[in-house]
Amino acid sequence: METKYTYKGEDITLDMMFKIEHIATILAKREHKNFDAAFVKFLSSATYRALQQTDNTLWAESSEYIADDYQREELKVKS
Repeated sequence: METKYTYKGEDITLDMMFKIEHIATILAKREHKNFDAAFVKFLSSATYRALQQTDNTLWAESSEYIADDYQREELKVKS
């Protein structure tokens, strides 16, 4: 597997892939969507872009916390 995500020189790519999958699963359940729709929508979010910036350590938060952050973002967009 190619190294895509690192933190302080350590490869965290596998951790990030599992985290992103778990977040999309949570969002699919919360929003009553299928996994693919939730996944694609999450990938276009500011929360996902922030998650990719590993120096900010958002990736170290729980999947539930990140899903909540995403949903707060969605509420702001709708307002």
